[in-house]
Amino acid sequence: MNIFRYIAKDSNGRDISATMEAENEKEVVLALRKKGLIILSVMEESRGDSVVRKTRRKVKGPELVVFSRQLATMVDAGLPLIQALDTLAEQAESPALQMVLRDVVKSIEEGASFSEALGGHPKVFSSLFVNMSRAGEASGTLAEILERVAGYMEASLALKRKVKSAMIYPVIVSSMAVIITTVLLVKVIPVFGKIYDSFGAALPTPTQMLLNFSGMLRAYFPFIVGALVAGIFLLRKYIKTDGGRMRFDRLKLTLPIFGPIFRKVAVSRFSRTLSVLVKSGVPILSALEIVAKTAGNKLVEKAVNDAMEQIKQGENIAQPLAASEVFPPMVTKMIAVGEESGKLEVMLSKIADFYDSQVDAAVNGLTSMIEPLLIAFLGIVVGGIVICMFLPIFRLSTVVQM
Repeated sequence: MNIFRYIAKDSNGRDISATMEAENEKEVVLALRKKGLIILSVMEESRGDSVVRKTRRKVKGPELVVFSRQLATMVDAGLPLIQALDTLAEQAESPALQMVLRDVVKSIEEGASFSEALGGHPKVFSSLFVNMSRAGEASGTLAEILERVAGYMEASLALKRKVKSAMIYPVIVSSMAVIITTVLLVKVIPVFGKIYDSFGAALPTPTQMLLNFSGMLRAYFPFIVGALVAGIFLLRKYIKTDGGRMRFDRLKLTLPIFGPIFRKVAVSRFSRTLSVLVKSGVPILSALEIVAKTAGNKLVEKAVNDAMEQIKQGENIAQPLAASEVFPPMVTKMIAVGEESGKLEVMLSKIADFYDSQVDAAVNGLTSMIEPLLIAFLGIVVGGIVICMFLPIFRLSTVVQM
């Protein structure tokens, strides 16, 4: 007997995660269906673990985009699903993706559906991917759904690249400023200090203060580095807690320069994800649950979860989202119009496109604004150090006579 771990939902919509002994996946699926459970994923523990251990690599987003498009083309052309997956496994350049696809084929051959086989690899295929595939299987539009998934992932990856491009430049320049300043304080300034000590005279106040700071930094440098490393480690541990993550995500949205960008990215991701799921035929509560899990921000996740509770009591989507104060009024009003007109997915798609363009404009503006500010900061810091160290030389004649 093999041990299988499954995730399912009961009739009340509650998640159930447990293990079951069975000969194969098909037996587990049949047993769970007899209990009236909605199956989200079934995975043989030993086999799933071996795949992870052997690959030790994640399947990258662009690889999943190509896989989705190729599979959509093959299914649309009438190729049997298992044959299409076998072909893609053979031509996959990534060893990780190749092993996962072969495992998916094996699961399907044992009686699992395509979406259930994908659900056995949650680290590769997200809940959005799995649920959209399930909707595609149920409606007979798997090829169209896979194409839609690929488009969604492409848009998400493009959005991530925009945000990274906004962060990389200031981080690099700031890091260079810190490194240059540290080298000057630890290595260069002490050399000047020894030279000035030989004069035997009082130094200008700015120079003396800089030398004192340099001496303190050299004396406590290992402790300062250790404290910084420990602080970063503890901060990362704290952020991984629920309360820490909530405070960190709230801080991200309230930052003076980057906060508006983070908020626009969160709104765009929410809108595009929900639009794609609703358009694909995923039930609204299941769609909102997936959106909450993939939001990437605890405040947005909480707002969506609160909205789900209100919807279960008969409310629409827009009202609880507006009450959360996470979403701008324009967004909630457009969602309300979409609900009333029966074109929610169209309205959500327009919101996502609008905020994508807003992120583009914000990133371009941020880059053009930060560049002169960082250069000015670097010039002031380094220039100030140089001036402080050369003040005694400017007054050399006075110092020598004393």
